Amino acid sequence: MANTPSAKKAARKIARRTATNKARRSRMRTYLRTVEEAIASGDQSAANEAFKAAQPEIMRAASKGVLHANTASRKVSRLNARIKALGA
Repeated sequence: MANTPSAKKAARKIARRTATNKARRSRMRTYLRTVEEAIASGDQSAANEAFKAAQPEIMRAASKGVLHANTASRKVSRLNARIKALGA
């Protein structure tokens, strides 16, 4: 347990940051799930719409430090490739 005032404050800050990051991660995963479901249904137009909504959310998570930038780019790239493959 934190004993010094600075350690107590740090613990409060960490708890606050953890809650924020958890919410951001959950929000991003929800958007990803909608894209995954649209791809699974085979509807390219619905998948495209879901992807257009999800892409900024993924990149926002990366800019806020929830995801690594390369991980976010990889996710976006792979989703886009899968959506394009639906049309082929």
